[in-house]
Amino acid sequence: MSFKCGIVGLPNVGKSTLFNALTQSNKAQAANFPFCTIDPNIGNVFVPDERLDRISKISKSKKKINTNISFVDIAGLVKGASKGEGLGNKFLSHIREVDAIIHLARCFESSKIQNVNNDINPLRDIEIVETEMILADMESINKRLEKNKKKSLKESEEILLRNVLKCMEKDGDLSNIIKNYDRNTLNESGLLSLKPKIYVCNTDEKSLVDSNKYIDSCLKKYGEENIITICAEIENQIVDLDEKEKKFFMENSGIKKTGLDLLIQKGYKILKLETFFTSGIQESRAWTVPKNTSAVKAAGVIHSDFEKGFIRAETISYDDFISCNGYNESKSAGKLRLEGKNYIVKDGDILLFRFNT
Repeated sequence: MSFKCGIVGLPNVGKSTLFNALTQSNKAQAANFPFCTIDPNIGNVFVPDERLDRISKISKSKKKINTNISFVDIAGLVKGASKGEGLGNKFLSHIREVDAIIHLARCFESSKIQNVNNDINPLRDIEIVETEMILADMESINKRLEKNKKKSLKESEEILLRNVLKCMEKDGDLSNIIKNYDRNTLNESGLLSLKPKIYVCNTDEKSLVDSNKYIDSCLKKYGEENIITICAEIENQIVDLDEKEKKFFMENSGIKKTGLDLLIQKGYKILKLETFFTSGIQESRAWTVPKNTSAVKAAGVIHSDFEKGFIRAETISYDDFISCNGYNESKSAGKLRLEGKNYIVKDGDILLFRFNT
């Protein structure tokens, strides 16, 4: 499986510039006027993983296949979107399809780039977008509860919707809802406000290292664990550099990790995902699964026949695979384990599935 992240925010905050940098493309039109993006742009990106590089080299694999992440550049939202203002209806329908929201906020001043508001205020801008999502969700919940007079919803679904509506009507704080329900249940609700969010401060080159008052205000409200600071313009500039040039540029700019690396790391964390590997002469491959995935369900990610005819999973931890220098050597050293269908896959496991056809 892969996961899909939607890049959202007000018009002209740098969404399309960031999208082009992340996907190393020019799919998204980046222009200095509102709503230059109408239909969403979608780009798939391989997830870099040094572990896969090492595994592939040890196995002398002919192919190396990374897992991937999809980024969606969604049209800018304005106040009143839940009532159809701007491109509101399209925005809201497109955001329902993503697994996580990358909420991009402008945290720099520039007379060269139009701003839909009179001043720079990332907290206000974020609140506008989140308020519109809440209003859209409230309308959706009320419609679903009205239709439920015929008892089309499960009792648990109705309870969740009523609890969410109560929080929205009170103060909009959904933190307890998110904490008390598992992610699958929240995803099945289809509510925009319950999707995992990564807040991204888009700033200028100077503030990328030194910070500024706009970034500081976001850190204070949302916490360092939920914030990424990038310069979309710089990210776009280093796309065309080779690895040596990129390393030199990043060191001189004080950039420790690229925006892509930061977003992948944060995305895996908030979505509670992990990676297992398969490896052999033909190919070494990374696979993404939710945490606490059983061996039989992991087998099904590769192919439904693997899940149906599952016998066992021959399992080696990543550290053992590397230290023993491969599958056969790990087996000889007693590091290979035979695990059943209920085994919970660990991040970094190298798995070989045995199954009946």
